[in-house]
Amino acid sequence: MFSFNRAYPEDVSISSSSIKDLLEFLNGKEIPMHSLLIMRNDNLIFEKYYAPYKADTLHRMFSISKTITALAIFLLIDKGLIGIDNSITDYFPEYVNSSTHRWIKDTTIRNMLEMRTCHASTTYKVDMKSDWVESFFTVEPTHKPGTVFHYDTSAAHVLCALVEKLTQMPMLDYLKENVFNYMDFSKDSYMVKDPFGVSMGGSGLVATPMDFMKILYLIDKKGTIECNDGVTRTLLPSDLIELATSNISDTVMTAPISGESQGYGMQIWQNEKGGYVLYGMGGQLGISIPDKNLLITTTADTQGIQGGNQIIYDGIYQFLLPGIDGANTAEDYQKLVSYADTLAIAPPKLAINHSYTKYSTKKLTSDLHQTYALLPNKQGFTKIQLDICPGNKQSTITFFTNDSTLKSGAFKLSFGLEHMEEGIFPKYDNPYTAGAVFLRENVLYIRFHLIGESVGSIRMELYFGDNDITIFMRKIEETYFKEFDGHLYGTLEN
Repeated sequence: MFSFNRAYPEDVSISSSSIKDLLEFLNGKEIPMHSLLIMRNDNLIFEKYYAPYKADTLHRMFSISKTITALAIFLLIDKGLIGIDNSITDYFPEYVNSSTHRWIKDTTIRNMLEMRTCHASTTYKVDMKSDWVESFFTVEPTHKPGTVFHYDTSAAHVLCALVEKLTQMPMLDYLKENVFNYMDFSKDSYMVKDPFGVSMGGSGLVATPMDFMKILYLIDKKGTIECNDGVTRTLLPSDLIELATSNISDTVMTAPISGESQGYGMQIWQNEKGGYVLYGMGGQLGISIPDKNLLITTTADTQGIQGGNQIIYDGIYQFLLPGIDGANTAEDYQKLVSYADTLAIAPPKLAINHSYTKYSTKKLTSDLHQTYALLPNKQGFTKIQLDICPGNKQSTITFFTNDSTLKSGAFKLSFGLEHMEEGIFPKYDNPYTAGAVFLRENVLYIRFHLIGESVGSIRMELYFGDNDITIFMRKIEETYFKEFDGHLYGTLEN
């Protein structure tokens, strides 16, 4: 069995108090963290999950998928099945004709790995109902390949399609057979597919945080590790791993935060501390800081939080790094354990400087049951029913609809008033945890944290009038839950 050596933070000269300070900082910034794993000197020194997440909870890793796509491509290069400087059109002649733009024909596999293709954005988003792979070859290019950096998820998707075309296997199965099974990668891990059956090599990986740490560790070891049978094997070509983790492309022109302006290798970012980052949307971060022999993985949902990823980076740099070779005591470790055991996704809070005296559960002394008839709306909802309960009881909001895909004809969603409640989204069969707070006496804010394949959130602001209600809904999720975006208006039923 493959497993990491475990040690106390102090065994590898990291102060437990610095880890606790990092956790408190992230909580104070209200970053919805899902997990944090820390390794130093090849020892796992911290592994915690924020309830309701657990060690075996599968998590959408988003663009970490790009990194494993690169690893699969490296295997094909190493086996001599493809050439890194060959044109991508050599392998997809079915999408090429006399009208194919020369910049597309000039785009090499190396260009695609380095995010220096001829496209300035993801091509399949132009028309997501058409063949996603074909779009790379048919959408008009914007610039000469091999020059400037543009984050192009369709490049990784096409590379994944290439792996699946040449191996006649789903890409993750190919990687498991050749690499990940030697590290006891979770058997339940999988990749989301596009509408045409191709694994989403740019964003589809669904795995555990420990799987994520194993990927980061393998890259850190340049592809050579002691495997689960006790044999040391070279699973990946070290020269290509060295290239992938180096600084090849400049990212300063498009970076929204300083942490993403440090440069790019091959489907791997550079970081502000001279190392590299496996990056996935929403706070899926695998951070290597080589001069500290430090590996860190996080899973989270920073979507909709401006600069959220930078907050995670800054917390690590400001609190964890100064704790290396710092003073510590046995009491520090016990305090860390006690605090870490309380980690959970928290209900929403009022802003610190909010002038409103909170409408707390003490003020709402009895259950509130109201039903509103809704004006016609694009979401297709006909009415809503509110059952708001103070204390630790479960509250619900029910959206009635004529949607035939819902057996009950309604979305009944649970939440906690100033605490969290868990549930499953009808229609999408997606787990969630949700909490609410009264922002003002007549304004209720609910946040649903999505768990699993759909990582994101559904946010609702309910504005109560004397006999009516206005609801503002915002879904921060890549693909589904379109019903929960926009505005609703309803009048109170007697």
